[in-house]
Amino acid sequence: MTDNLKYYWKPITSVVFWGASFIATKSLLDTLSPLAIIYMRLLFGIFTVLVVAIKRKRSFSLRIPDVKGIILLAAISTTHLWIQVTGMQFTTASNTGWIIGIIPVIMAILAYLFFREKMTSIQVSGAFISFAGLIMLISKGDLGSIDFVSNKGDLLVLGSAFTWSFYSLAGKKVTLNYPPTMTILYLFITMLIIISPFTITNTNIDAVSAISSIDWLALVFLGVFCSGIAYVLWAQAMNELPAGKVGAFLYIEPFVTVFTAWLLLNEEITFLMMISGLIIIAGVILVNRK
Repeated sequence: MTDNLKYYWKPITSVVFWGASFIATKSLLDTLSPLAIIYMRLLFGIFTVLVVAIKRKRSFSLRIPDVKGIILLAAISTTHLWIQVTGMQFTTASNTGWIIGIIPVIMAILAYLFFREKMTSIQVSGAFISFAGLIMLISKGDLGSIDFVSNKGDLLVLGSAFTWSFYSLAGKKVTLNYPPTMTILYLFITMLIIISPFTITNTNIDAVSAISSIDWLALVFLGVFCSGIAYVLWAQAMNELPAGKVGAFLYIEPFVTVFTAWLLLNEEITFLMMISGLIIIAGVILVNRK
């Protein structure tokens, strides 16, 4: 146990960065489009991972048969980010954190539907509990208030939870035998190529050139810390610790988001929100039980 403790700082750091990433993204949406935010985040992320790869003297050789798999994963990941950031224009960072927390439940359901992986009665109950908490969160306790217009932000973020689940399941089928750092680097570069034709416009260039120093700090935080350092640390933790222990740290992420959103964005922490979030997390814990 003592030997494992010295590695715990890595997943904790990653989760804290990811939890705070929603606050940085939300603040940037006042001045930049979703695609511009993603593009700049990828640029800083690529630079950070490239520095790590060079420092570790990684081989940059790319196997041609792997290109199709990299493009597939990059396309799904790009769609995921675009849907999520677009949804954040119409909902709070706090809601985003709780909704994204339901991803393990969606993954378990999709794995059952497409790969015939078993779900126990406890896991099925956990899925129902999580979605009950999700509905409570989105509706704010009034089921009749849910519609596609007023809740479009929450529904888009929920859609991004599905795209990330598809990404994770596709990753099981796409075998890329590279060190984690190189896999991340190739994915980021491919994602950047995919969105470039839609992002490099005069409007986005003018918007980026006019942003404040605070916005630049938010972009650096998203790219260097959330996309670069956090992903590398998480990959290292997955190699150094059992996957179950590493994954358990993800339960912390929504709480980081809620607290940071309250601290920096003045988003309100309501009793109903916290109860809804705790119900979601309780369901996720049950789904993750074997």
